[in-house]
Amino acid sequence: MKDVLDVHMHTIASGHAYSTVREMITVAKERGLELVGLSEHGPAMEGSCGQMYFCNFKVIRQQEWGIRVMMGAELNIMDYAGSVDLPAQRLRGLDYAIASLHDNVIDPGTREENTAAILGAMRNPAVSIIGHPDNPVYPVDFNALARAAKEQHVLLEINNSSYKPNGSRSGSEPYGRQLLAACKQYGTSVICGSDAHIDLDVGTHEYSWKLIEACDFPEELVVNTSVEKFQSFLHVR
Repeated sequence: MKDVLDVHMHTIASGHAYSTVREMITVAKERGLELVGLSEHGPAMEGSCGQMYFCNFKVIRQQEWGIRVMMGAELNIMDYAGSVDLPAQRLRGLDYAIASLHDNVIDPGTREENTAAILGAMRNPAVSIIGHPDNPVYPVDFNALARAAKEQHVLLEINNSSYKPNGSRSGSEPYGRQLLAACKQYGTSVICGSDAHIDLDVGTHEYSWKLIEACDFPEELVVNTSVEKFQSFLHVR
């Protein structure tokens, strides 16, 4: 399948990643991507950048790179109501935002609590993507997420890092299958994200695509195949 974009990646600004902005964008261009998005962790993540990082994106001069560059954030979901760790003033300066549950920020709750947290984050108009919603540490109601994402024009992520051997969220694949089944049932669109923390992983969605193909998931519901398809979600949000 055609794959032209990657909007989930982290530079040294996130504190636990190992490449610079220039390195990440250079590799994206070398690999033929048409659009790249940098999404540093929000300030609630230990060691990540503070709010000031997200208010100076004007210095990232688009014409210098020879590839479309978007500046976003991976927001931390802070509570079971779906609050996130940047205020509205900072959110307005983002090109897009991913919202994710991380166990060093919020303790895993019940299935109902975890589901409510993600549904609450979806209602934030700045949030366009839910990051790794199939993390087994946070059991959720995939049917509820798929229905809400379809209604609110939010993308659910198929996170490559979750499915790699020795990846970030061991045991995610069976839950990824359940997520894709629910998305297929409700016609909910998904996005592949590398979750790259080093330039070597930029644009790598090998394990995400394997899972998508194994689940016979419709290609038209994967936004990585078209920059225009991805941007249509941002315009609605």
